[in-house]
Amino acid sequence: MRDAHSVNGGKAKELPRNRPKPREVATEAKLPALPQPIAELLHSSPDGPVDSVLAAIVIALIGFGVVMVYSSSAVDATTRFHDGQFYLKRQAAYAVLALIALWVASRIDFRRLKILTYPVLVSVAGMLTLTITGFGHRAGNANRWLNLGPVHIQPSELAKLAIVMWLAYSLSKKADQIRSFAVGFLPHLFVCGVFMLLCLKQPDFGSAVVLLFLTFTMLFVAGARVPYIAAFTMLMGLGAAAAVRFSSYRYARYVSWVDMESHRDGLAYQPFQSVMSFGSGGTYGLGLGRGLQVLYLPESHTDFISAIIGEELGFIGILVIAGAYLTIVARGVKIAFEAADDYGSFLAFGISTLFGVQALVNLCVAMAILPTKGLTLPFISYGGSSLLMNAAAVGVLLSISRPRRKKELPAPAKSQSEAEVLAPSATGVVLSEADQKEAGW
Repeated sequence: MRDAHSVNGGKAKELPRNRPKPREVATEAKLPALPQPIAELLHSSPDGPVDSVLAAIVIALIGFGVVMVYSSSAVDATTRFHDGQFYLKRQAAYAVLALIALWVASRIDFRRLKILTYPVLVSVAGMLTLTITGFGHRAGNANRWLNLGPVHIQPSELAKLAIVMWLAYSLSKKADQIRSFAVGFLPHLFVCGVFMLLCLKQPDFGSAVVLLFLTFTMLFVAGARVPYIAAFTMLMGLGAAAAVRFSSYRYARYVSWVDMESHRDGLAYQPFQSVMSFGSGGTYGLGLGRGLQVLYLPESHTDFISAIIGEELGFIGILVIAGAYLTIVARGVKIAFEAADDYGSFLAFGISTLFGVQALVNLCVAMAILPTKGLTLPFISYGGSSLLMNAAAVGVLLSISRPRRKKELPAPAKSQSEAEVLAPSATGVVLSEADQKEAGW
């Protein structure tokens, strides 16, 4: 093997004795070893700034939600708990945790979430199973919550993000086979069907519909064959109609929604009072904290909080809220188009669709355009599970929005001699500029 001194025509030059010593690359302090998946997840190096418009709108909605929860729940909290700020304190705590979750998720490279896909999917499926096997907390006519001490977890909220993560991961791997029925379509529909059945057993019809809509939307975006989607959409539509017609309470709720005037004192009481809230608000509303329907509208701080917004802030307030959600969806779609890879693109489309469909359905239910579904208004309705899940999803969306710098590969060595000179850098030693000049490159 040729000696390194053969550079420059074979004339070996003696380096000055007082030359600077080769600089050693600083090594990081040794810390206790973490499990490999956790270590990979926490190792994040964001390359650029997040989408500031999206972040600002979401943070504003979270803060606005705390105000509206207090305005819509003070009377109910005083009656139930003798503390008018009961719901305010809890929602404020949830908001702080949500902002932390948003920030942490935005700092993690979204591509490192792939290792959590199946653990999250299986864990959420397990929690959904627990809710229907006697471990769920019953509220109203449904078992939708798991009690962990003072904390109530709603697994159906987690299922929406879990199914989006899994679909993004699976579709990005099957890009070449997505048009195949057996590989690209049927497995995704099967997993979605399992989660839908678990939601329907609670029962939670609204979450099941959202899961199906998310699945078909992401399949369409990924390039699945439209005839497959159209055929199964019609099939699922017939199944939904059968689930309503042959379920006594669902059919009774449907009949009361069709004729609210005749059932205004029964099953249609809640949607009827909600419509009254929008009507009494007019164009500019009665003013923040001056709404009267909080005395008559049940659960006004959760599923029907948009009705209180309509009463206190009027048509203008609802228009601003609708514009905010439309902007969130638009920014999410823009992020999806500019994502670094297919996984990020599918993930951004799924999360954007999740926010859009939940906000749309909630507003339509509050205005009696759709029957009651039990879906919250993202970032605004009272509830820790929904707020934390949505905040984490936005954090992932912000992570995808970061511009990623392409890593430049080192230029190949021009000769074996130069490769030998470069070799010390692989062992942690970098030649100084003076040494490089003396070596002739």
